[in-house]
Amino acid sequence: MSTDRYTSPLSQRYASRDMQYIFSEDKKFTTWRKLWIALAEIEKDLGLDITDEQIQELKKHANDINYQEAREREKITRHDVMSHVYAYGLQCPKAKGIIHLGATSCYVGDNTDVIIMKDALTLLRRKLLCVIANLASFAEEYRSLPTLGYTHFQPAQPTTVGKRATLWIQDLMTDYEYLNDVRDGLKLLGSKGTTGTQASFLELFDGDLEKVRALDPMLADKFGFSGCVDVSGQTYSRKTDLMVLSVLEQIAVTASKFSGDIRLLQNLKEVEEPFEKGQIGSSAMAYKRNPMRSERIGSLSRFVISNTMNPAMTAATQWFERTLDDSANRRLSIAEGFLATDGILELMINVTSGLVVYPKVVEAHLKRELPFMATETILMDAVKRGGDRQVLHEKIRTASMEAAAKVKQEGLDNDLMERLMADPAFSLDEDGVAHAMDPSRYIGCASSQTEHYLNDVVYPVLNENKELLEDITAQINV
Repeated sequence: MSTDRYTSPLSQRYASRDMQYIFSEDKKFTTWRKLWIALAEIEKDLGLDITDEQIQELKKHANDINYQEAREREKITRHDVMSHVYAYGLQCPKAKGIIHLGATSCYVGDNTDVIIMKDALTLLRRKLLCVIANLASFAEEYRSLPTLGYTHFQPAQPTTVGKRATLWIQDLMTDYEYLNDVRDGLKLLGSKGTTGTQASFLELFDGDLEKVRALDPMLADKFGFSGCVDVSGQTYSRKTDLMVLSVLEQIAVTASKFSGDIRLLQNLKEVEEPFEKGQIGSSAMAYKRNPMRSERIGSLSRFVISNTMNPAMTAATQWFERTLDDSANRRLSIAEGFLATDGILELMINVTSGLVVYPKVVEAHLKRELPFMATETILMDAVKRGGDRQVLHEKIRTASMEAAAKVKQEGLDNDLMERLMADPAFSLDEDGVAHAMDPSRYIGCASSQTEHYLNDVVYPVLNENKELLEDITAQINV
C-alpha cells in the first residue's frame, strides 16, 4: 500500500471489495470492450461488412486490457476513449478498423455508467435486504417487551422494543421499493451519435432508417435492459444520475435516523451495538463503550446526503446537447456516493446482527415514569366507585407535582403510588397498584402491530429473496 500519497478512506476503510470492483478500472474498461463487441455484432447482423473472424478477435481480448499502451497513448491524444480504441486495436489488428464504428465517446462512457450503476444498485439491494432481515428477527424477539416511548425525547406513552424496530424496518422497506423502481426503470443511452440524431449510423446504413431504429433495442437486449432512452443529446439526461443518487440519499437518511436512535438508546443503557472483547472505547477512559459504528453510520450518511447536490447541480447546468463540465464531477460523485452507501449498509448489517438489549434497564426506566401514566386508569377506577372526578383529579395533580419535585430536585425515586395509596379517596392497595402499574396495559396494539407488519409485509419480501440473503450474509465481515 502506498503511504506517500492520498488514498480514499472509502476504499481503505469503508466500502466492500464487491462495490470497489464495480467502480474499478477493470470493470469500466472490460464493459467498454463488451459494448464495442456488441456494437460490432449488431452492425454485422444488420448487414455491415464485418466478419465473424473480426468479432472473435475482439472477444479474445475482451478482458486482457493493455493498460500501459492506453495510458501512453492518452498522454498524446488527451482522449481516454480514443486511447483505448487504439490500445484495443493493437491487440486486434484484423478488427481494428471496425472498433467503435459509428459511435461517439458517450456510447461507451454513458452506457457503461448506466450498467455500472445498475450493478451497484443490485448489490445495495442485497445488503438492504440483509439489514431488514436482521431487524425483522430483532423485532420478532422483542415484539412484546414494553419500553418507554418518547416524543421530543421526553417520556411518552409506552411502546415495545420490537414495535420501535418496525419503524426502522418500514423506512428500509420504503428505500427497498424505491431502489427497485429506479433500478428496474434504468435505460441505456444506446447508439445515439454525436448530438443524439444517429446521423453517423444513418450514413453507415445508407439511409435505411429501419436498421438504425433496430440498433438500440438490440443493444438493450444484449445487456439485459428494458430499452434505451427515447431521445437524447450526446449523453443521457443527467437527471438519471440525480434519480439514482437520490436512492442513496434515501438510504442514508434512514441509516442516519437509525444510528441516532441507537446512540440515544446506548446512552440510556437500554440497547447497545456490538462491542468486541478487545475493542477500545476511549484512549483515556478505559471504561467507555462508545457507539462507534453507529457514529460512523451517521458520519457517512451525512456525506451521502450532501453528495446529492452534485448530480442536481450537474443536471441543472448542462447546455443544449452536452457540455463536458459534468465529467470530473461525475467521476467523483457517483462512485463515492455508492462506495459510501455500501459502507453504511455494511456497518448496519454488523450493528443489526448483534444488538444487545438490557431488559432490566428498559423495565427500570419504564417503571420510573409509569406512575404518572397510570393515574388516568386510577382516576377512572375511583370514579366508578363513586368518587368525584374533579376532586380526584386535583388530588392526583397535586400528588404528581410533589412526586416529580422529589425526583427532579432531590434525585429520589418516584413515590407517586405511595402517595395515592395513602389517600383513602382512591381506596388503593398493593394489588390495585400492581394492576395499574402493569406495563402491558399501556402498550396498546404494539405487539400485534409488530406481528402483523412482519407477517404481512416484511417476511413475504424476505422469502422471495431467500437465496440472495443467504449469499450476501456469507460475505459480510465488518
